Amino acid sequence: MAKSLAQIEEKVAGIKQKLLELGEMRPGSLTHQYHKPKEKKGGFYQISYTHKMRSKTEYVRPEFVKDLRDQIASFKNFKRLVQQWTDLAIEHSRLKIAAAKKAGKGST
Repeated sequence: MAKSLAQIEEKVAGIKQKLLELGEMRPGSLTHQYHKPKEKKGGFYQISYTHKMRSKTEYVRPEFVKDLRDQIASFKNFKRLVQQWTDLAIEHSRLKIAAAKKAGKGST
């Protein structure tokens, strides 16, 4: 069981390192839409996201689309890493409690 705890701690350390390496990030979805969809005329980009429980939509100039796509990808990676960390933290806690019970220490 101690080996499992050490493995979890090692994985968490790896996740922390990856989080430190993340660059600029921004939540949201980037879409390309048209003012006249049937004719596919007047195309524009917009980003939609929720921040502080408020939905926002902003227009995006074409020259910023690549940067925003990279930022959105970084944010999705951030969310994925945090979820992995949370899953590992729960597993670590359960193993630690189980080990304490097995050793007769009671609850920790």
